[in-house]
Amino acid sequence: MPDTLPNLRHLQLLADVARAGSVSAVARASHLTQPAITQAISSLEHEFGATLFDRSGRGMAPTETGRRCVARVERVLDRITQALRSIGPNPPGDAITLRAVSASRLCALVAAAGAGGFGAAARAGTGSRAALHRSVRELERTLGAALFEPTSHGSRPTRDALRLVLDVRLAIAEIAQARAEAASGAGVERGSTVIGAMPLARSAIVPAAILEFAAAHPRHSVSILDGPYESMLEALRDGRADVLVGALRERAPHDVRQEALFDDALMIVARRGHPLGRTRAATIRRLAGYPWIAPRPGSPLRRHFDRLMEALPAGITTVPIECNSLAAARALLLRSDRLMLLSAHQVEHELAAGELMVRPHPFGRVTRTIGLTLRRDWLPTAVQADLLSAIRREAKSAFGGLGAGSRGRRPSAG
Repeated sequence: MPDTLPNLRHLQLLADVARAGSVSAVARASHLTQPAITQAISSLEHEFGATLFDRSGRGMAPTETGRRCVARVERVLDRITQALRSIGPNPPGDAITLRAVSASRLCALVAAAGAGGFGAAARAGTGSRAALHRSVRELERTLGAALFEPTSHGSRPTRDALRLVLDVRLAIAEIAQARAEAASGAGVERGSTVIGAMPLARSAIVPAAILEFAAAHPRHSVSILDGPYESMLEALRDGRADVLVGALRERAPHDVRQEALFDDALMIVARRGHPLGRTRAATIRRLAGYPWIAPRPGSPLRRHFDRLMEALPAGITTVPIECNSLAAARALLLRSDRLMLLSAHQVEHELAAGELMVRPHPFGRVTRTIGLTLRRDWLPTAVQADLLSAIRREAKSAFGGLGAGSRGRRPSAG
């Protein structure tokens, strides 16, 4: 099933029938015929692949699958309605409703804005340039607001358009969850989850959790996304990712929530045979005599690194090498006397092989918190909840949970 929105009017009728308990009551209130409403409900049942209502002489009652679908449909309708009412300098009132805005026009806006223009969207195969342009212009006329503005390089989406695109993308993601729940209710498991995994999570938590989960849910697709935190956060916010696993931020954005899993102890990492290895303590004075590898700016690890650098004596002449790649950092460590502040778990294979060694942080026990980052309004399906539980279990098994630091798999200090 493509990632699209169903007919918005049909979704509204689904919610109305579930609330009223009969087609005839909705027909009278909406000024539609009963056959038209029945056909709309049937088309959604076909699209979701499940029976959503039990029919009887007393009316229509949602099935268990139907109740789950209706709950998500109501979230979709509320999100899109609120988004439409916030467009433009004069927010539309009751005259602008879901009856006046089609799902195909909203999807055309998402395609054009996401591709960077109508031509690029057409080349990506989302429709002809003329059709996309016409759909967006019709949407502009309905809303009474410009959604694209001219620039020297063509046209670009306005701020109103970008806000609307974000809500439509989240609505599409919610519908995908509804489809997955409906299929599960019919005995056919499907669906997908995208995990944004930061370095420690990629190597020590997420793979084991996914393997455990996949054994129980072999038909649920799981994808691992990596990259800078900022890009993964953007993917989370617009529905392209479902959960991030990694170091938590001191100040989380207002639209996400963070769940701590464990505290990860930071160590001084160096090559085996490094002069620092001749003593058990990595004192400030000794650390000042070596060049460093610095984590990426803006990361929690970089803040810990900067605090350590501030404590070193003045006069250090070797500029740290900034490195966002763990593989590159390992190579730099192995081929030089450079040091790096890092979690020992991120280099546990090199430690086990005797290629690297660790020394305690000179400040004592210094940790960063590893956990989950989720959209504040995200409602996981039952299967997605199982995946989150697998991640929590793996974190607890491997690292001992909050306050345990590295009590789990503890690499040797060398």
